[in-house]
Amino acid sequence: MAMNVGPAEGDGEEQFNNTINTTPLVDVMLVLLIIFLITIPVVTQTIKLELPKERNLPTLTKPENIVLAVNRDGEVYWGMERIPDHEALVARLKIESVKDPQPEVHIRGDLEVRYESVGRVVVACQRAGIFKVGFITEPPAGPGTR
Repeated sequence: MAMNVGPAEGDGEEQFNNTINTTPLVDVMLVLLIIFLITIPVVTQTIKLELPKERNLPTLTKPENIVLAVNRDGEVYWGMERIPDHEALVARLKIESVKDPQPEVHIRGDLEVRYESVGRVVVACQRAGIFKVGFITEPPAGPGTR
């Protein structure tokens, strides 16, 4: 590291060192690099889980299946009939849950609907004792399609 302390010999004018000393910058960058290399493995550790694989199964439309639709305003429809409230939905699902074989419930939720509204329908199915609940979605666009 070079440093000028006073004027040069024989020259009466002061000379300034106008170069940037990058040694402290390099030191700080190396320390930050070491800190990041040490802390990143700690941050990315997670509990080992086996996540379910994506499955796209074609919908088997059976007459006994119950199709519930939830529009963007959170209103629930049983087929084409609007269900007035949550308790009425639970009551109708309880009637269906005692049938043998028990029908499946397929929930169609609008893209813009709040998750809470769909969650209420799932809770209603659970309270009524329905075992099979599925969600109807659009299939993903294949390669080359838009």
